[in-house]
Amino acid sequence: MAKRRAAGISSLGELEEVASRHTSARVWSYIEGAAAAGWTDRENRAAFDRWVLRPRILSSVHEVDLRASMLGADVAAPVFVAPTAYQGLVHSRGELATASAAARAGLLAVFSTLSSRSLEEIARAKPTGPRWFQLYLQPKWAATRALVRRAETAGYSALVLTADVPVLGVRDGQLKTGFAIDSSLPLGNGPRVVPPSRGPVRWGDRYSLRPAFPESWEVVDRLREMTELPVVVKGVLHPDDARRAAQHGARAIVVSNHGGRQLDRSPSSLSVLPSVVKAVGDRVEVYLDGGVRRGSDVLIALALGAKAVGVGRPPLWALAAGGEAGVDRYFSLLLSDLASALVLTGRPSIAAVDRSLVAQYPE
Repeated sequence: MAKRRAAGISSLGELEEVASRHTSARVWSYIEGAAAAGWTDRENRAAFDRWVLRPRILSSVHEVDLRASMLGADVAAPVFVAPTAYQGLVHSRGELATASAAARAGLLAVFSTLSSRSLEEIARAKPTGPRWFQLYLQPKWAATRALVRRAETAGYSALVLTADVPVLGVRDGQLKTGFAIDSSLPLGNGPRVVPPSRGPVRWGDRYSLRPAFPESWEVVDRLREMTELPVVVKGVLHPDDARRAAQHGARAIVVSNHGGRQLDRSPSSLSVLPSVVKAVGDRVEVYLDGGVRRGSDVLIALALGAKAVGVGRPPLWALAAGGEAGVDRYFSLLLSDLASALVLTGRPSIAAVDRSLVAQYPE
């Protein structure tokens, strides 16, 4: 059945609509959930519309090389699977299907603390290629340390600290359907793993007004003392925070607004990318997620300084639409779209992409 459904995904443009037909209204409100009125979520996409690619003709490009590297690991393309929680909500195999498809595609994948399957099961499903573990700090450092040790033992090669969720943002769509992240949702990493918060801040609630986890740059220092795995800080939107991450020893940062799901009216990831890249230079690798849908989006982000880009919702859409075969199909379509855009812009490789490839629109 999954293969038949996946075969019906003929283009990237229809993926979201196909997925919506195979997902309940409550779960769909979680996947599509945006902070408050959804301005930042929409702006993530709109930001790409303010840039154009500048193709060069008669460039004698007969084949292209999509290969790249992330923290020294070779990948088939500068695209990675951003961490998304509870993938079992949309398909029974959840993260196992995503991991297997990413391994076949040669892409890096990042898996959430709040995965539906355990990080050990996911590691077995992705025996080849790099995989990173996204970390939500736990209320007690012993619990955080236990997760880090498990990730080390299971062969994850980096820790991705999500730093922009002291509490969950208000998401109107989820409030309407009643979907909530709470202890009733099964977690593959064990019942003692605690989500960032059981809900958004409620005025007058002393407990939800307090962040669930300790918050300071000391967190990065303590993680670095705890493990030899490189630490990646996710959720950076300000150049000063990018500098602080570098000063505290982060090896990479992810320019991200959590897919527009946390603070509405925060800037789009793409709009702040150039200033963040300028702030850190080559001291850390800079990645981006938020609003990436097509190969042309990937090229725009790379031209503006990103080393690689993450995709979050689209793999979930593919998983909902066709299971593991759907994710395979999605990766094939996306990388084909990227290769086509590279040829049409006259660039033979990802390494040949630079700032001259893009211009603001309208100029």
